Amino acid sequence: MDVCLSSELREVPCTPDGCLEPAAAAGSLQEDGTGGPPGDSNKIEPSLHSLQRFVPTDYASYTQEHYLFAGTKIVIQESIESYGAVVWPGATALCQYLEEHTEELNLQDAKILEIGAGPGLVSIVASILGAQVTATDLPDVLGNLQYNLLKNTLKHAAHLPEVRELVWGESLEQHFPKPTFYYDYVLASDVVYHHYFLDKLLTTMAYLCQPGTVLLWANKFRFSTDYEFLDKFKQVFDTTLLAEFPESSVKIFKGILKWD
Repeated sequence: MDVCLSSELREVPCTPDGCLEPAAAAGSLQEDGTGGPPGDSNKIEPSLHSLQRFVPTDYASYTQEHYLFAGTKIVIQESIESYGAVVWPGATALCQYLEEHTEELNLQDAKILEIGAGPGLVSIVASILGAQVTATDLPDVLGNLQYNLLKNTLKHAAHLPEVRELVWGESLEQHFPKPTFYYDYVLASDVVYHHYFLDKLLTTMAYLCQPGTVLLWANKFRFSTDYEFLDKFKQVFDTTLLAEFPESSVKIFKGILKWD
């Protein structure tokens, strides 16, 4: 179910360009009594505080956005001050796909790594659906990411997701050695947009995939460079279009790394 709800539980659009309707003022209490921003440790449950390894970025304002997937209401702390602190359309589309194809994908206990997890919605949904998830992103994103993951999975998932730093194309063998790290699925949503690291992204996608790994990539196609990346992606991966969402220009692809 692809839904974004405001704090009054009325449907609002999740737009691709950051035009988000605030779900609640930053610092407002959530249902379980905790509040934001996450850096205020006095308002974080002790169980969350003890597990929080990364310090959240001190953005000037946060909003609380409400989603409903896998029968669970999910509250995501977002900030429009960072691309990595906003849920984009590809994420909600991928969550819907995971929810609707859980048994087909055999997500129970599956080992999953998410590239560019941002505020964590996809990793949260995958965890609630039973997967063992590693959520990755750049260092400045990890604090808010981990806060959202713990907040939404601590009482709803069999496996608590792990948070790890991943800079595309850098120190991959050092931080994710192949003999140690194997994933059934690599997930990515809206990681392709107007930036200068697309080649490093493709290198990272290919590195993380081993025989048997399935890559699921959801993206809103905005620019000609997005389609250029898709052409390069098809050269590296056997590619299948799994789903399209015309209203949001999102496409979901399955990629299986080509082996010579």
